Amino acid sequence: MNAPLARPYGASDEIDLLALFKALWGQKFLILAITALTSAMAVGYALTATPQYQVQSVLRPASLKDLDELNESMLYSLAPDAALRMVGDALDSYSLRLKFFEQHPELLVSIKRGDESLDQLLDRLNRSGFAMLRPDPKKGTDTSPFQGISLTYAAGVDGVALVNGLVAAAIDQERVRIQEDFEVLLGNRLARLQSEIAAERARYEADKEARIAGLLEADSLKKSTLQDELTSLRQQVQARRQNRIKQLDEAIRIAEELGISKPTTPSALGESTREVQGSVIRTEVNNQQIPLYFMGVDTLKAERAALIARRSDDFTEPRIVEIQAQLSTLANNREVEILKRRENEDLFFKNLVKLRGEKARLEGLRVDFSRLQLVHVDQVATTPQQPIKPRKVLIVAIGLVAGLILGTFVALIRSLALRSTAPIEVRSEVVV
Repeated sequence: MNAPLARPYGASDEIDLLALFKALWGQKFLILAITALTSAMAVGYALTATPQYQVQSVLRPASLKDLDELNESMLYSLAPDAALRMVGDALDSYSLRLKFFEQHPELLVSIKRGDESLDQLLDRLNRSGFAMLRPDPKKGTDTSPFQGISLTYAAGVDGVALVNGLVAAAIDQERVRIQEDFEVLLGNRLARLQSEIAAERARYEADKEARIAGLLEADSLKKSTLQDELTSLRQQVQARRQNRIKQLDEAIRIAEELGISKPTTPSALGESTREVQGSVIRTEVNNQQIPLYFMGVDTLKAERAALIARRSDDFTEPRIVEIQAQLSTLANNREVEILKRRENEDLFFKNLVKLRGEKARLEGLRVDFSRLQLVHVDQVATTPQQPIKPRKVLIVAIGLVAGLILGTFVALIRSLALRSTAPIEVRSEVVV
């Protein structure tokens, strides 16, 4: 005989959905009660929660005409996209926000919590209040560039004034910074131009002095050369005069020995002893130079006396006259005199006109930074019509769904608990 096997009646591995539904339906009032409780809590939270509002301001690049006055100065160049990035970085900077809050403490009265410091308040707002608005880098460069800032705040806070004030402060800060950079660049450029003009003046003075020195040196060299040539020529003509005197002395002795007192010719001298009747016309053709003593003693002595009495031989050499004329010209260098007498020497600078023109342009350069529009405020922060938090309908719906789920779960647990404590029915079978 085999012993019968006994097992619990409800120990099946399969879930009886119909029995489960019946069990939950039997506890429908519990589920409804829990659902009503959670829904009431959700409604209470939705009605009592502090409303949260959000405002934002969006900036876009300014047009080219807005920056034309600055770019036309040819001293500071700024593209619209660069100006937008500058203002956006200023909006995101901690220092700008801290400075703005320090200047406008009245806007923080409704935001501060107890004895919270300004740094702590700003840190809290940076973490949960402020948010920067920028293009999504994943979308590439096809999107239009923009910069912006948003603020989430509780009811009672003047979020519109905060956002618009920060935007205006960022724009003003960058405008002032650009103006300061512009003025520094302008001052540096003017100082550099002044240095260039001074350097040009010093270079001109050096060139003028070098030119005068060169001209005087050339004149001095030429004078020395002419003086040497003049001395040499005077020695030559003096030597020729002395030689001539010696020649005359020799010719005078010969003429005295021959008895020639008057100028004569060799043929006339040979026929002087013969008698001649009547008038005789004598023609003599001779291709040889007649010796000097044929000039006669009287003529030779007269020439010698004249040579001895001569005080200067300069007139005998035409080149001496030319040299003296050149030396007289070199006595005064007119070009040097004109260079020294120059009064307005700036007119002779090579680059002076260009440098002075650029200096005058920069000195007369005026940029009205008060009208400089760095960005275009595409969206100004305005008072929101309704809060973004809490979403009352969504909260109530979530409370209702959560109540149903929680009620069902509690009913299910209660049903299982009741079922586990119920008496177990055992059936036995006898097998023969």
